[in-house]
Amino acid sequence: MSEYLSRLKGKRIAMVINQASVVGDKLLVDSLVALKINVKKIFAPEHGFRGDVEAGGNVANTMDKKTGLPVISLYGDHKKPSSADMSDIDLVIYDIQDVGVRFFTYISTLHYVMEACSENKKELIVLDRPDPNGFYVDGPVLEKQFSSFVGMDPVPIVYGMTVGEYAQMLNGEGWLAKGEKCDLTVIKVENYSHKNQYNIKIPPSPNLKTMAAIYLYPSLGLFEGTNVSVGRGTDMPFEVVGKPGFKQSDTEFVPHSMPGKADDPMYKGLTCRGVKLTRFANDFIKSSNEVYLFWLTGFYKDETDKDHFFTPFFDKLAGTDQLRKQIQDGLTPEQIRKSWKPALDNFRKIRAKYLLYEDFS
Repeated sequence: MSEYLSRLKGKRIAMVINQASVVGDKLLVDSLVALKINVKKIFAPEHGFRGDVEAGGNVANTMDKKTGLPVISLYGDHKKPSSADMSDIDLVIYDIQDVGVRFFTYISTLHYVMEACSENKKELIVLDRPDPNGFYVDGPVLEKQFSSFVGMDPVPIVYGMTVGEYAQMLNGEGWLAKGEKCDLTVIKVENYSHKNQYNIKIPPSPNLKTMAAIYLYPSLGLFEGTNVSVGRGTDMPFEVVGKPGFKQSDTEFVPHSMPGKADDPMYKGLTCRGVKLTRFANDFIKSSNEVYLFWLTGFYKDETDKDHFFTPFFDKLAGTDQLRKQIQDGLTPEQIRKSWKPALDNFRKIRAKYLLYEDFS
């Protein structure tokens, strides 16, 4: 805190934070309020300020009971701070634990917050945190025509950057609206390297509860655009994949309502047969350095009603329609991965300009 506390004195502060925004065992906002810093409001990303809202669930404006501060949602119909939101502040602090995956929406919130700061001439301080998937880069690079809140920028599914590095890239590459730049300061992490594999202590969202799920998320997140369940509504979300009637199965699970995690999960109340991947994540995924496509191509191959396997959401998650077409055309994971190489090589050159920490290679 000594790196930035003096910069907050006499400033009116807004904070983009959630349940993982802690210093020691205390929420950062509570620490700053106790130090008499003039915090005016909290901006809440997807899953809410307390991290208890399911993916896609309503994040409402509210009042924080402990501090009495207004909490303004940056999800749903209000993803970007308005000029009115920014009118009574001087500086925004962004302190969110990311997982380094393009369709995890905290970096989209970062993008919009940077635009709002740029447009309203406000400072932004990003308090950097390690990226638990920051030890590799992989996946299809997003094509601009497929931009959405689950992917706004031309980066691969796994981009291998901390949010501080990512923020520098948004500024440096002119990816903010009208190519404008945000008045940005990044407070670096001590003793971090992209060679490190960092274990998150506080779940960054309700359904990423374990490191196994976080390692699997880049690969299993694509299933959210299919008719296959990723275990929402169970005690092992993003550690299993399956559906009713799947034959090549080693596990069964029955999704049910879990307030804050899965109010109405896919295949609610039905027995799903599929594959449990917890051990595979720990034994292979975290050392393979790749988005693993074997299960996705395998489930599609096994599907009897192939016309209804993919949903329109799949192309947004993939950031392209090519991955879906390649799977439909029967390409192997190896052939698909080879097609990513030119765009990935180009992205790696861009990424290298903004790294703040030792790279993995």
